[in-house]
Parts: sequence; structure tokens; C-alpha cells
Amino acid sequence: MRQDWRLVLSCEHGGREIPPEYAGLFMGADGVLSTHRGYDIGGLVLAGELSERLNAPLEAARVTRLLVDLNRSPGSPTLFSEYSRHLPPQEKARVLARYYHPYRNRVEAMVREALSGGQGVIHLAVHSFTPELRGQVRNALIGLLYDPGRPLERRFCENWQRRLEALSTDYRIRRNYPYRGASDALVTSLRRSFPPERYLGLELEVNQKLAQGGGPLRDKLPGILARSLEDPGGLLLNRKRARQ
Repeated sequence: MRQDWRLVLSCEHGGREIPPEYAGLFMGADGVLSTHRGYDIGGLVLAGELSERLNAPLEAARVTRLLVDLNRSPGSPTLFSEYSRHLPPQEKARVLARYYHPYRNRVEAMVREALSGGQGVIHLAVHSFTPELRGQVRNALIGLLYDPGRPLERRFCENWQRRLEALSTDYRIRRNYPYRGASDALVTSLRRSFPPERYLGLELEVNQKLAQGGGPLRDKLPGILARSLEDPGGLLLNRKRARQ
């Protein structure tokens, strides 16, 4: 079993910025841009904290997902939102060329650079989710997403959940919740480019109630997550860490 693994981070829905040339599309949409529809609330701050604590490279997007969703494939019906889907084809192509492809290419380059040293790569995409969607309350604070068909991803997240729960019992953690880890996402695309024994494409989903709420649970979250990830190869080998 490979023991030399490098952690890299990304944040596809980090911001709610609107490029000036597309400001007209979002007249009167300030309220929507400030919600979970505009960006992953708290996601970028948490990703930055993890990057600093773990000395892990981070690629983060700041353009709103309502212009173009960087976490969706080019053929996805939700690639463009109701604000941007009516753009002419040539303008959509410009959006993709200026914002979509450069970001995804940077993340892929970050992964390739890490792999070039002969290491395995654990790519953790940091996201947050709304506490309630279409009347359904989400009953977890942390979700660990992976592809069940890739054994190392499954093993990593099973062991990661156990390690997190050993560090703290204050967070309800579920795997492949509130979304399926094999659904359309940037990590899903990258899995097609890199072998499963060297690339683990995972997503960390944090409830926005926790991500933006402040208080003791939010304050200690970065430290707990960082401690749980200090030895990523140990999670594949199920090496235990003492409770801190």
C-alpha cells in the first residue's frame, strides 16, 4: 500500500463575484447572490483555514455559480443558471473560456504536479450545503463524499469518519450525504483522468448552519478537521491517532 500521499484542496463555489461585463444579467439579484444559490456560504473561509493548517495547496473560485457552475460538466443542464442560460452561444463560449476552463485546468494542473513527484494525491473539494432544501431539513453537520466504486476512496472516508468521531462527538457525520459522491462534479471528471490507486477525489460538505453560525462548534472545526487529515496515508492504512 502506498504510504506517501499528498493533500490538495479546491473550492469550486467559493465566491459570489460578478464580472463587470455580466453585471447586467444580475440586476436586482443581490438577495439571491447572498444565499446558498449564489455561492457556498463559509466554504472558502474553511478551505483557507485547512490550507494554512495543513500546508496544502488550494485553488479557489470566486465567480458566482449563477454565472457558470464550475462543479458541473460542460453538458450539464445546470451549468448555466436562469440568469445566464439565455446568453447567445458565442457568449456562453466566452464565459467558459474566461472562467470555467481556466479554473478546472488549474485544479487539474495542481493534481498533476503533486502526482509528478511519485506521490498519491488526495484531492479534497470543500463545499457547504444549505440546512434546508425544498422543505427537507438536512440532518447532518458534515458530509464526506466519495465514489463507492473506488475502493480506496471508500476506505479513506470510512476511516476518516471514525477518526473525526474519535476527535469529537459533537458533529453528526454522514457519508455520501447530502449528495452522492459519484454524481456530476469536478472530482468526478478528474477520476476519469487519473488512476484510482493514485488519485482520490473527495468532497467535504459542511452544513451552512455550522459554517456560518460561529460559536464553539465552528471555532474548533478547522482544528479537528486538520488533525484528522495530518496523516492522510494513515487513513488508508487505518492508523489510529490518539484523541486530542
